[in-house]
Amino acid sequence: MSEAAKTLDGWYCLHDLRSIDWAAWKTLSSDERGQAMFEFLNVIEKWNKVASSKQGSHAMYTVVGQKADIMFMILRPTMEELNEIETELNKTTLAEYMVPAYSYVSVVELSNYLPADEDPYQNPQILARLYPELPEANHICFYPMDKRRQGDDNWYMLPMEERKKLMYSHGKIGRQYAGKVRQVITGSVGFDDYEWGVTLFADDILQFKKLVYEMRFDEVSARYGEFGTFFVGNILPREKVAKFLYV
Repeated sequence: MSEAAKTLDGWYCLHDLRSIDWAAWKTLSSDERGQAMFEFLNVIEKWNKVASSKQGSHAMYTVVGQKADIMFMILRPTMEELNEIETELNKTTLAEYMVPAYSYVSVVELSNYLPADEDPYQNPQILARLYPELPEANHICFYPMDKRRQGDDNWYMLPMEERKKLMYSHGKIGRQYAGKVRQVITGSVGFDDYEWGVTLFADDILQFKKLVYEMRFDEVSARYGEFGTFFVGNILPREKVAKFLYV
């Protein structure tokens, strides 16, 4: 049996995507919509306070296309906190005019290839990646993925050393985009329908296309990668929520 890779795990992650029932939202009076937005922004302010205390992070983006209208990415120390956040959001008036479009549950994950005598949780660089402060980049790209398990193309039957070699080559491509694309990898085996979630942040949205396309020619993706639905969006800062919801 092939050796399982050991992982380092950080904050739990929820990607919560929703569509807005604009027709129903329009039936409210301007005062009712204003009250609903005020209530929603109070929830966001709670998230901001958590982020300020370094006990979590979040991102909010509008989604391009008909798959959804808005995406929340939430990071917290426990799965219970993610559940509480989701429930609190569902109890708002605005949520009555939102339709669930997609969700993904995972945990920030890094492969542990450090020397056995080194405690990775004492390494500041690793801690910054396990418990990241999500950037306020202009654009986001999220997609889930699996490693293929078919015939001779079975990732999980490869020896550990071969997997390490392949992932090192794969990672070299990603490192070429340092400063252009910020990547957060989350593991979801046993949590959701795919094995990993990949979230990319960039100020130049074309960098998503360039990075993903280049990686398709790498053996890890070309031979062993299977991808789910891609979601792409634009940042929605708190001060632009009212404009986004204006009808």
